[in-house]
Amino acid sequence: MTKVQYQEQAASIPHLPGCYKYFDEGGVLLYVGKAKDLRKRVASYFTKGDHNYKTKRMIALAQRVEFTVTDSEHDAFLLENSLIKHYQPRFNIELKDDKTYPYVVLKKEHFPRVFLTRRVIRDGSEYIGPFTGVWRVKELLELVRQSIPLRNCNLNLAPAQIARGRYKVCLEYHLGNCLGPCEGLQSEQDYNEGLQHVRHILKGNTGEVLKALKGQMLAHAAALEFEKAELLKQKIDALSDFQSKSTVVNPRLGNLDVASILLEEQHAFLNYMMVSNGAIIYAHTVEVERKLDETEAEILALAVARFRERYQSIATELIVPFEIDVTEEALKRTIPKAGDKKKLLDMSLRNAEVFREDMRHRNRLLISDEVREAARRNVLMELQESLSLPSLPVHIECFDNSNFQGSFPVSAMVCFRDGKPAKEDYRHFHVKTVEGINDFATMSEAVYRRYSRLLHEEKPLPQLVIIDGGKGQLSAALESIDRLGIRGAMTIVGLAKKEESLFFPGDSEPLNLPFDSEAHKLVRRIRDEVHRFGITFHRKLRSKGTIKNELEEIPGIGSKTATELLQRFRSVGNIKKLTERELTGAIGASKARMVFSYFHLDARQDEPDA
Repeated sequence: MTKVQYQEQAASIPHLPGCYKYFDEGGVLLYVGKAKDLRKRVASYFTKGDHNYKTKRMIALAQRVEFTVTDSEHDAFLLENSLIKHYQPRFNIELKDDKTYPYVVLKKEHFPRVFLTRRVIRDGSEYIGPFTGVWRVKELLELVRQSIPLRNCNLNLAPAQIARGRYKVCLEYHLGNCLGPCEGLQSEQDYNEGLQHVRHILKGNTGEVLKALKGQMLAHAAALEFEKAELLKQKIDALSDFQSKSTVVNPRLGNLDVASILLEEQHAFLNYMMVSNGAIIYAHTVEVERKLDETEAEILALAVARFRERYQSIATELIVPFEIDVTEEALKRTIPKAGDKKKLLDMSLRNAEVFREDMRHRNRLLISDEVREAARRNVLMELQESLSLPSLPVHIECFDNSNFQGSFPVSAMVCFRDGKPAKEDYRHFHVKTVEGINDFATMSEAVYRRYSRLLHEEKPLPQLVIIDGGKGQLSAALESIDRLGIRGAMTIVGLAKKEESLFFPGDSEPLNLPFDSEAHKLVRRIRDEVHRFGITFHRKLRSKGTIKNELEEIPGIGSKTATELLQRFRSVGNIKKLTERELTGAIGASKARMVFSYFHLDARQDEPDA
């Protein structure tokens, strides 16, 4: 809206309290505001020159302004709050939450059930909440369960069903957790009195429940029903303990609400607490984005109105750090300077500060993630340039063979996506078609199985494949690539184990990446990961008894002794060359004789009799 457009409408805007509304050319409501003097407030948008970008943007989009006159500024505040909540204009601040908070529902039915839910269904049931933490709800429900006998079954306890005798009491009745309304052992009136206690507990008013329970306990004691009196005493103790843990200030303060705000240039952090008899029963902190240079008082006033409605507050006093407008004229506003109320306000402010620091920490982590993502991208670009790859290697796979002391070959493949391990795509291969130890044939089988599977499932092939082991394994892998007809669809290179040189098919000279380059570090990391993955697989198979080495076939030699020998002498072949004396020094005389005899049976048979 230009200044000229405003001046055309200005004469019709009165010097009265009310609400003004800005609309764009499509008739969409952009912003709702309140004012003591409508004409002066609307004029300020076009006479002041220090508006922020968002305010200037809103004015530029606005094509017309409408207004509604009210009897007072307070009525204007009520109307503004109602319009914002209904239309949610894009330039008004919003109190958004990314969670669905839990409620406790008292189901609309005979002998109502009480349980936790996140869904509010308009079926006439009573919903208490929302609660800002599930732990708080569960703690309260456990307290209810200990204090008030309620049913937790799903039976239809209509009077006609109970009269027919269709149900029998369950274990909960015998444990004292239910009074048996299903058999007509408890009246609906008595059950509803228990529900009233539940409401008091859930709303933080344990005093009423304690008073009623103490009266019942004394009545049972007077009637010499000491067991019943003792049960009630246990419930009273549980409630008293909960109350003492929940009380944070003077319990005589009664019911009140507390709200505080931390204002920054673009955001505000608001904390709201509901206090009942000195105990905080709800506490919630949110972050809001400032849209049009709203003041602390404007933001806090909107938040208090929304929070009191959401949490169904009946408190008649509100503790705030400064004067604000409220929707309820009877609500007393207190700005404490000292005492218990000041302690509550300070606690609210500390919660807002802690929340702000937590949000800053999360934002720093988010920025760090973005920086790390950019760094990984740069490494991939460096690798692409170093290897002259036709496309960025966002998908890299690496193969390695592994065997256990020259026996039981397996292959492993690891996958990196965007420079990070994609562990859900890692694969192990039990060698199926190769007899004995043949690294080349094993590699050929693993590569063929991997990429025939990807082709069959119509999944994308990697941009880069690394074959750990050098030229021989690379040639074996290429045989499978050619059989599948996918040469040229991806770049495949060999990695020499010692020199960490990369070999391209057909090249006589290897490519050596700069040792301290990020591209080289990534290749080494991928190579180390495939080694780790293959070795872990072997260890897992051994722990499950899936593979055994030749030593474990010797009668009297177990896996522990076999492992000791292999760790010391490195291979079965080396162990075969040892003398019996050398074996005795490692595993003792009796086991050494077993091992030596097993490997030198023919020599023992040829010895002359003594």
